[in-house]
Amino acid sequence: MENNIQMRQWLDDFNLTHPLVIAGPCSAETEEQVLKIAHELKNSDVSIFRAGIWKPRTRPGGFEGVGAIGLKWLQKAKAETGLLMAIEVANAAHVKLALEHDIDVLWIGARTTVNPFAVQEIADALQNTDKIVLVKNPVNPDLALWIGGVERLYNAGIKKLGVIHRGFSTYEKTKYRNIPEWQIAIELQSRFPDLPLICDPSHITGKRDMIQEVSQQALDLNYDGLIIETHIDPDNAWSDAAQQVTPTALKQIFKDLRIREVATEETDFNTKMIKLRADIDVADSKLLEILGKRMQVAEQIGALKKEKNIAVLQNKRWNEILGKMILEGEDKGLSEEFILKLFKAIHQESISHQEKIINSSL
Repeated sequence: MENNIQMRQWLDDFNLTHPLVIAGPCSAETEEQVLKIAHELKNSDVSIFRAGIWKPRTRPGGFEGVGAIGLKWLQKAKAETGLLMAIEVANAAHVKLALEHDIDVLWIGARTTVNPFAVQEIADALQNTDKIVLVKNPVNPDLALWIGGVERLYNAGIKKLGVIHRGFSTYEKTKYRNIPEWQIAIELQSRFPDLPLICDPSHITGKRDMIQEVSQQALDLNYDGLIIETHIDPDNAWSDAAQQVTPTALKQIFKDLRIREVATEETDFNTKMIKLRADIDVADSKLLEILGKRMQVAEQIGALKKEKNIAVLQNKRWNEILGKMILEGEDKGLSEEFILKLFKAIHQESISHQEKIINSSL
C-alpha cells in the first residue's frame, strides 16, 4: 500500500471548515438515550454519530452491548437528525448486520486489530464496500500490525479508509488510561500523510477532564479529526462512565479548541523557524555524540564485569540512577514520564552493549 491523495477524498467530501468530529455514547443503552443524544448533537460540529452496539469486555459479566436491536435505534436517529452512523464491528456477522441496517461508518477496535485473522474476515465481508472503514491502533504499540490491518482492507478494494489513535495499553501506572505514544501515530502519519488520522481522547485519557487537553495535542499534531464519547448522563452510563462528556461539555470543547495553521507565508515567522530548527539539529547531533560516548563507557563497564564474572544487571545502581535523573529532569522542566521512557531506553541499550562484550568469546 502506498500513500495516495485519493485516500482522503471521503474526508474532503464533507467540506468541513473544522476537524471531523465523531461523537456519541460509549454504548447504545436505550432507544430514548440514543435519540436524545443524537438530537443534542445534531446542530453542532459533529458529522458522525457513534454508539457501541457490541462491547468487547476484558472479563465476562460486564455489559456487552444491547446487540442488533440497537441498530434499529441508529436507523431512527439517522432518519431524524441526518447524522451519519458509526459502530464497531469485530467479525463478519457484525458486518452483515451493519450493512443490512445501512450503517455509514464501521471501525475495527483495538482488540480486533491485534488479530490478523479477524481483520481479514472483516475485510472479506466488506469486499469493495463504499462504506467508511476506520482501524483503531492495536492495544500493543505495534505500528506494523496497525498498518497491516489497513492494508488488509485496502487489498479488499475498500477505498474509504482511515485510522483511529486510541493509545496503547501498559502495565505502568500513568495519568492516561492508554498511553498515547504519539511518536507511533506520527510515524504512521509520515508514511501515509493522506490517510485520515483521527484521535480518540476518550480512550487515551479515561477521564473526561483531560479530553480537552489531549484533543488540543492531537490538533496541534495535524490530526484530521476526533472521536469523543458523549452521553446525556455520563455518571450513570452503562460503560466507561468516567471518560464520557455531556453534549453541552462537548460543544464547549469545540469552542475552546484552537485550530492551528499548517503553514504560513509570513517571512519573519519562516526565518525564525529556520533558525530555531537549525538549533534543534545542532542539539540533536550533540545528544547523539553524548549517547555514543555513554555507550563506550558502558562497554568498558562490560569488560570489567566480564573480567570479574559480575552480572550485567545491577538493580540497586539502576534505581539510584533513575531516581536521580527524575529529580534533575524536573529541575529542567522535563516530565517524569519522559525521563522514565528516555532512561529506560538508554539503560536497555547499555545492557545490550555490555552483554555483547561479556558474551563476545562465547
